[in-house]
Amino acid sequence: MMSVQETNLQGRVRPPFRADQVGSLLRPERVKEARQKRLQGQLDEVALRAIEDEEITRLVAKQKEIGLTAVTDGELRRSWWHFDFLEHLDGVQGYEPQVGGIQFHTVTTRPRAIRVVGKLGFSQHPMLDHFRFLQSVAGDHPAKMTIPSPSMLHFRGEIDPQAYPDEDQFFADLGLAYKQAIQAFYDAGCRYLQLDDTAWAYLCSDEQRAQIVAKGWDPQRLEDKYAQTINAAVQGRPSDLAITMHICRGNFRSTWISSGGYEPVAETLFQRLDIDGFFLEYDSDRAGGFEPLRFVERKSLQIVLGLITSKTGQLESKDEVKRRIEEASKFVPLEQLCLSPQCGFASTEEGNLLTEDEQWAKLAHVVEISREVWG
Repeated sequence: MMSVQETNLQGRVRPPFRADQVGSLLRPERVKEARQKRLQGQLDEVALRAIEDEEITRLVAKQKEIGLTAVTDGELRRSWWHFDFLEHLDGVQGYEPQVGGIQFHTVTTRPRAIRVVGKLGFSQHPMLDHFRFLQSVAGDHPAKMTIPSPSMLHFRGEIDPQAYPDEDQFFADLGLAYKQAIQAFYDAGCRYLQLDDTAWAYLCSDEQRAQIVAKGWDPQRLEDKYAQTINAAVQGRPSDLAITMHICRGNFRSTWISSGGYEPVAETLFQRLDIDGFFLEYDSDRAGGFEPLRFVERKSLQIVLGLITSKTGQLESKDEVKRRIEEASKFVPLEQLCLSPQCGFASTEEGNLLTEDEQWAKLAHVVEISREVWG
């Protein structure tokens, strides 16, 4: 197994890394079975936590073994990539709606929703302990924490008008709550934090923009408010904390929601957001070309190309991936590029349609190609 120092010979000592990952991993069968037993009252919370601890420890060791620099807990303790975090913010409530779940291309999720019922804030959040455990088994590898972007509370949540009659006040409190969250994770030892966000990809889709308008929202105002809120959240963060953003077009059971290149939001993303790096979905033509990367002007901004799909187990051609990296380098210098899968492998606990062995082969593929490209 290569050491962290050896992997960093590729020229990145600060996240994101040349070979990186989005975050979620397929839930091992042992974890799925334990969670079912917990729901049925056959297992208590302590026993479930012990099983999760053991499986996270195993997955972290595997990530190190294949050569990844940053390690995650695979989001093994979560059911959803976003709801599990958001419903534990102060003033937010999770519930099961009477209507169906989120509609993807060919499938719908099980029902789950969130609503804002009181003043937003961040206090006793369970994911702080989740991070502390990850860090305890990460060793000298950076422990990467992933949370949904603040945009997602507005985009996926309902807001009780009695709680927030003024939308501007809602966004102001949302930015402050996330600022508190970022500081809390930093105080717990986190130095690599990722904000996961699907709203920006929806703003790239003509179909999704039409649905946004149908809801009575102005897409341009949405873009401006989301940018302002994210910047308010990350403003004044410690200099040794790297914050990245992952932008996704949907990832549930290997299917998707939106299509469209980054052009409509590229200038805002790359020139207005105070983010250290972007994980961009680029595994299919639904994401468009690399031309929007011309808006990347800041030399410190890293672009992680999601050229390896997490939706299928088939390995991409190394030569084709290298060709696409070279194509992207016409718009962003090679030293500002990195490589990863386009998304995690299990945005929800159901997971994508591939095996664990195929998942590890994908991540090893990322590591191998990055070494061949960046040395």
